[in-house]
Amino acid sequence: MTDYETIVYVERESVARLMVTALQAHGFSPREITDGGLPGIGAGLTGKGLAIAVPGHEARDAQPLAEALLKDMLAR
Repeated sequence: MTDYETIVYVERESVARLMVTALQAHGFSPREITDGGLPGIGAGLTGKGLAIAVPGHEARDAQPLAEALLKDMLAR
């Protein structure tokens, strides 16, 4: 079983899905965003948002990319 590490949190599910796709395009293996939850609650119940997680051995390289991508996504 692969140990995953959270590299960034996002508030909206649409942004989370884009982040997963972008990380995959760069060769990383992020955990898929699962369907479910409550309608209208995009950030989950944790208050932090939806976790974007990658295997532990990818986290150090994926985190700076994810942070830069998120900054670009939110700036538009």
